[in-house]
Amino acid sequence: MAERKTDEEIAREMVAENDPMLAQEAEVEDELESLDSVDAIEELKRERDDMRDRFMRALADAENTRKRAERDRREAENYGGSKLARDMLPVYDSLERALLMATEDGKDGDKALLEGVELTMRELRNVFKKHGVEVIRPDVGERFDPQMHEAMFEAPLPGTKAGDIIQVSASGFMLHDRLLRPAQVGVSSTPAS
Repeated sequence: MAERKTDEEIAREMVAENDPMLAQEAEVEDELESLDSVDAIEELKRERDDMRDRFMRALADAENTRKRAERDRREAENYGGSKLARDMLPVYDSLERALLMATEDGKDGDKALLEGVELTMRELRNVFKKHGVEVIRPDVGERFDPQMHEAMFEAPLPGTKAGDIIQVSASGFMLHDRLLRPAQVGVSSTPAS
């Protein structure tokens, strides 16, 4: 059984056949009437604002994630080799001691061996420099800096002020802007006179 059309539906069909613009206008009016006008509009505005807020938060999250990934990539590139660099520091120390002992002995010794050690040390310094490892070698008489130096002992030494470096036991190292190992030093404890 076919449903009977109401007079209003028949009138709309007739208008739609004759003037499509009027038909569209009538449909919009019907939709607006079906909405609880002001309440429905307010609800749609709240929904729009909520969607806009969620969209802006999603954009901000995506931007923060991109920045974090870029920062992590840079840190991995700059500091990823720090463990290897720390493991190489004793090699540097050994070579430095070998060169120091060879020059302190005053003997000519085996010139070829000494030259080989010097070349090895130079190459190690070049590799360190290439990868951003910088040697910290304070001079005797410099002020002790707890950010860069580690005090191994403290002793009174005439002619110095308290806090002056009086001996350097081992060099320190920086990897870019991070401290790998502080320079190991002896510090004067001479009281101020």
